[in-house]
Amino acid sequence: VVTGVEELGYVEIKLVEEEYINKVLQRYSLSVTHLNNYLNCPLKFYYQNLIKVPSAKNESMVFGSAVHHAVEKLFVKMKANNNQFPPVETMVDDFKWYMHINREAFTPEAFKLKNEYGEKILPAYYQHHINTWSKVVIVEKALRNIVLQGVPLNGKLDKIEFNGKQVNVVDYKTGKYENAKKKIVLPSEKEPNGGDYWRQAVFYKILIDNDKTNDWQATSTEFEFIEPANEEYKTEKIFITPQDITTVTHQVISTWQKIQNKEFKIGCGKPECEWCGFIKTNNMAIALHEEEEEL
Repeated sequence: VVTGVEELGYVEIKLVEEEYINKVLQRYSLSVTHLNNYLNCPLKFYYQNLIKVPSAKNESMVFGSAVHHAVEKLFVKMKANNNQFPPVETMVDDFKWYMHINREAFTPEAFKLKNEYGEKILPAYYQHHINTWSKVVIVEKALRNIVLQGVPLNGKLDKIEFNGKQVNVVDYKTGKYENAKKKIVLPSEKEPNGGDYWRQAVFYKILIDNDKTNDWQATSTEFEFIEPANEEYKTEKIFITPQDITTVTHQVISTWQKIQNKEFKIGCGKPECEWCGFIKTNNMAIALHEEEEEL
């Protein structure tokens, strides 16, 4: 066992749940969250997505879920009310309801601050989009049993907008827009795998294009940022190219094969990686590698 968190290198762990892992992999289906996590760090994928180590709800996650819930309900109620959007107060009430039932994730002060922040940004977000939002939509669409070159895929889409059979997928994002921009980048020498949001956009098109139950044609993915940047509400629309499809298809097939081969023993080695740090801090590594191995 390696001791001393100051040592550098790529930590390696021993898989101790092999029988459980074998059962999981027999029925495993790949989502874009799992794909992103594996490409970021195989250990992150292993702990969060495969063996599913329990983790406490954190404030940012619950706030983001509350916002998603409020926007989803806005469109559900619109469709149930002859395509008339409910007043903004309804959306704020849905946000506050979700926050209330998950209030244990917050300190009392943080709960108050996050509620006030939501009550501030949601009405402005509503007013910014209310006159341009498409009403020809499906919300929270789950896609299951999608197969790409033998690889089973799944996904859940926040919203699909229709123009005939052509569709634009909309994904809501909370968090700082400046941080998100870094995740939209195409593959490059600096980021050979591309950004997580770019990959998500392409993955959604792959899901729709390979869904045998519909004849929709995915043309784009749009990220709608619910938290303003300098009081401006941003959207980023990505039009997917055939080269994008080829690149992400390769990532999907390669990652799927590595998961099936149980290649998640070695971490990413990034100083900021919480899982690599966790392994080092708790002396759980069986080896340190000076150079990154083929993952």
